[in-house]
Amino acid sequence: MKCTPRPLGLLWRFSRLYSTSAAGSLPVVLRPYQETCLQACLDSLKSGVARIGVSLPTGSGKTTVFTTLIDRLKPPQGNPNAKQALIIVNSIELARQSAAQATRINPKWSVEIEQGAKHQASGRADITIATYQTLLQPARLAKFEPDRFKAIVVDEAHHAAAPSYRRILSHFHPSIKNPDPTFVPPKLEHPIPIIGFSATFSRHDGLALGSVFEHIVYHRDFLEMIKEEWLCNVRFTTVKANINLSEVTVNSRTGDFNPTSLAQVINTSTVNRLVVQTWLDRAAERKSTLVFCVNLAHVRELTSTFRAAGVDARYVYSGTPASERAALVTSFKTGAYPVLLNCAVLTEGADIPNIDCVIVARPTKSRNIFAQMIGRGMRLSPDTGKEDCRIIDFVDSTARVSGVVSIPSLFGLDPSEVVDDESTESLEERREEHTDPLITSKQDTRDDVPDPTSVTYTDYDDPFSFVDQGSGAPQLRKLSNYAWVGCGGDIYVLECLGKGYIRIEPMESKEGNLWQASFTPPTLPMATALTLKISPFQRSRKILTANNLADALKGSDTYARTKAVPGPMALGLLRSAKWRQGPASDSQKAWVRKRSVKRDATLQSLQESVEGSPAKPEDRFAKMTKGEAANLITRLKHGAQARYEKRAKEKQRVAMAAEKERLRRSREHVAVGPLPSSH
Repeated sequence: MKCTPRPLGLLWRFSRLYSTSAAGSLPVVLRPYQETCLQACLDSLKSGVARIGVSLPTGSGKTTVFTTLIDRLKPPQGNPNAKQALIIVNSIELARQSAAQATRINPKWSVEIEQGAKHQASGRADITIATYQTLLQPARLAKFEPDRFKAIVVDEAHHAAAPSYRRILSHFHPSIKNPDPTFVPPKLEHPIPIIGFSATFSRHDGLALGSVFEHIVYHRDFLEMIKEEWLCNVRFTTVKANINLSEVTVNSRTGDFNPTSLAQVINTSTVNRLVVQTWLDRAAERKSTLVFCVNLAHVRELTSTFRAAGVDARYVYSGTPASERAALVTSFKTGAYPVLLNCAVLTEGADIPNIDCVIVARPTKSRNIFAQMIGRGMRLSPDTGKEDCRIIDFVDSTARVSGVVSIPSLFGLDPSEVVDDESTESLEERREEHTDPLITSKQDTRDDVPDPTSVTYTDYDDPFSFVDQGSGAPQLRKLSNYAWVGCGGDIYVLECLGKGYIRIEPMESKEGNLWQASFTPPTLPMATALTLKISPFQRSRKILTANNLADALKGSDTYARTKAVPGPMALGLLRSAKWRQGPASDSQKAWVRKRSVKRDATLQSLQESVEGSPAKPEDRFAKMTKGEAANLITRLKHGAQARYEKRAKEKQRVAMAAEKERLRRSREHVAVGPLPSSH
């Protein structure tokens, strides 16, 4: 029988690199929560759940846990040759870390790396650590025969629902759907456990992790880890910067800010100088500061600003050559320079325990990303003299956008709260103070509450509403005895009994906001005008301007009873006029019904979704009075329905955006239990 030689040189090289370092080190001693986590994994696998997830924060020793788990897993019954394990990572740095830890856990293992052209694994090693980018190449993936594996581990497993990962994982488990419709699932001799580990076991883009994993079997929050002193103490500082995020565009898929748009607001000389000055004021004594930026341009500009202030700052980004990046990180670890800036490079998998300050100079709406960024500084590092880590966060001070994650919001506080040199304990105490029922229910019992100095004007949008005889603006009752109606948009109209109408609306002027009243007299009787197909009204004429609505109404009332409807007929303008109390005429009911039927079905559903299901218009029209019908007709003629429909659409847009944000936030919540299998 012909034997295929194994690449002994590669195996020897890794054995020498990692076993030597492990030979003189103490054996790995697991922390209590790591043992609990391992037992949870083993119990779940024993119960038959083969696709499981573990949520552990940065600095908790995920690599130690999953390499130990691999060591404790036995080959499946019926296939004693399935002794291998594959660890899938997303960077060469993580591959090297996992290889080193695997050899430390079990020096007898053969360990290989599959990554790029430089690292070609045999497919036969006890442990293979592979980058997912390399495994996407069919020839590289084909060397790993599923029947030889007892486990597949996915590091940074929140990526696992992506099509790229599913293309790989579907080769090892038939229940994971490959995005290629022509893919044929493998026929395996035994079920292979798919075990995912992540500090943020959730996705904010809506892709369902349940398409890969069945169950979260263990979860620990980083705040718990800090309290129990498994992570270092943290000092928090927030800085209100002169930034406005309201115009920054949001990626519809991820729900987070688009970097290019965000950089236009963040990457300014003013904000960059503020970042550097804050570091000088609050963290100049720190030995190792990691700064998170928006994009490459921001990294370069902010680095230049640090250097201009006399600070030795350097940066890495995705385009930094691997050897140069490794050299920069290594020298940063040794304290050769104090500030390292990056964008989307060191968010995941960076094992730099000496970091004692993190500056978050890129706002985010993702709790996952925020936790990953600040988590870079939470590892214990007593050898470097590290006592705690300062987290500095820059928040919007002009127009806070909902959903932006900050230090206060992380602790359930108002985002506008000022945080300076606070610990986790003090922030939690502040949260409890804010939620104390004795405080929140405290009422103002003073007797000297002053009288109101102004009236708040509120329009009732629905043009078919019967509130206050369908006037649309009940507050007008306090300002005028006449039957004014609100038509939306601060427009108020008084019908003058067939003699035209008076209209009041706001206007802008050099003197400030004023109110303008105009009178539109009739040309011909309505029926005659309709027959001749001409307008029944003459051109509007301005009758007055006023500083406030009350004065505009008062002056317009005078005009109505002296000019528009002089003499005894003016009594018919009153809200209490006798004619208004009688039943609506058939023609009035027909006119209103016709307009209500024309209301677009979609906008009807909008009204119901935003305001609740109203009574059917027909049920109300049957009992309308003449005054109610007149008011509704006036409102409809003067654009109340169009304004209502516009505002109803806006309400729905806001409601849908709020629901989308709620769903996005809910996806960031991690808890032990089954995962939904679809979006």
